[in-house]
Amino acid sequence: MTKDDYTPSQYPELALNIITRQEHNISRKQISDNALKVLYRLHGAGFDAYLVGGGVRDLLLEQSPKDFDIATNATPEQIKHLFRNCRLIGRRFRLAHIMFGRDIIEVATFRGHHQEPSKNVSAQSKEGMLLRDNVYGTIDEDAERRDFSINAMYYSIGDYSIHDYAGGIEDLEDKLIRLIGDPETRYREDPVRMLRAIRFAAKLDFDIEEDTADPIEHLAPLLQDIPAARLYEESLKLLQSGCGLETYHLMREYNLFQQLFPVIAEHFTEDYSSPTEQMLDLVLDSTDIRIEEGKRINPAFMFAAMLWYPLQEKAKQLMETRKLSYYDAIMEASNYVLDDQVRTIAIPRRHTATIREIWQLQLRLPRRNGKRAFRLMELNKFRAGFDFLEMRGEVEGEETAQLAKWWATFQNAGRNMRQAMVADLDGGASKPTHRRRKTYRNKKSKAE
Repeated sequence: MTKDDYTPSQYPELALNIITRQEHNISRKQISDNALKVLYRLHGAGFDAYLVGGGVRDLLLEQSPKDFDIATNATPEQIKHLFRNCRLIGRRFRLAHIMFGRDIIEVATFRGHHQEPSKNVSAQSKEGMLLRDNVYGTIDEDAERRDFSINAMYYSIGDYSIHDYAGGIEDLEDKLIRLIGDPETRYREDPVRMLRAIRFAAKLDFDIEEDTADPIEHLAPLLQDIPAARLYEESLKLLQSGCGLETYHLMREYNLFQQLFPVIAEHFTEDYSSPTEQMLDLVLDSTDIRIEEGKRINPAFMFAAMLWYPLQEKAKQLMETRKLSYYDAIMEASNYVLDDQVRTIAIPRRHTATIREIWQLQLRLPRRNGKRAFRLMELNKFRAGFDFLEMRGEVEGEETAQLAKWWATFQNAGRNMRQAMVADLDGGASKPTHRRRKTYRNKKSKAE
């Protein structure tokens, strides 16, 4: 192993280790063909080109990377000149997306120090949060700007070596999530780093290093200054990545979940026993299982389940204070609850519409007599409404569980049995479906 001690003034703890091809387990066969095309074209044009971040980390852990991100000394405009299938995106971070059909390879230019006044393309808030960060620099500066040590490793397409700037290899072996630089400063620069620490700890089953973990609970309220649209995307990464249940418990421990979901946090108890908390465990566990089984997941279903009992509590208040019926109270409460949640996490309108449909189905599913049961099954969101009813049965007990069981039987029954089940609800009476029409015709003929 060759070692080049690099000790920049801002991050004196950094020292570059170069791990040669013979000393690591990464093979080009594990890297996607499209990522290799981008790496080789940049390299062939005379630019430095590295696979970086999570892709390197996951390959070293012998896992399949979800994405292959690339870092280079080429500017976004130079990258666009090299690739006709390139699109430049971002205001806060200027990035190049190389499009290969649905596969997108993200290429970022090495970032420099945002303190440099001569390059007037960065900005910070009074609290230290980075607002824009289009300052370009060297690979050494780029490594300093990475968040965690395990994400500051660069795989060179030039000689297939790994450049490890922050002891990432060692932290992988020790199963540690460790920030580069002073944790409080780095969290203030971008509070979302606190969420990323939790996400990596849950995903990789790593511990958060003590100094990295220490400021999180205190600084958690900084997340309230993050745009709601960005927090929505982060919430999906946290809760729909296959380890959502463990992530939720870690977030709650560090006072982070409370910042993203204040409407839900109002119903937290010391012993985790409230209906809201029971439903959280159920829906996140179910989501994890569906992801493991390769099944589709819908964020709207998860949010509908998470917010159901806060909705019930708000409806109860409206029934007491404004003397509304249960149905009207639910409709009114849904506006309050969703508006409050969307202020923190900008759930898209297409999902809030689905959330409302799932909630409304909970009011309609108990009403099964006549043709109602048959009509309900034809609704687009019936299956989501039924799946949620089953979850409610596990929380609420016998009455809801029996209703869910009836619907499970009804769905799997033949037409004759379905008609018998509905007739049984009507007390055994079977009314001819054409009686009303006959009566109408008789009245018409007498009038004539």
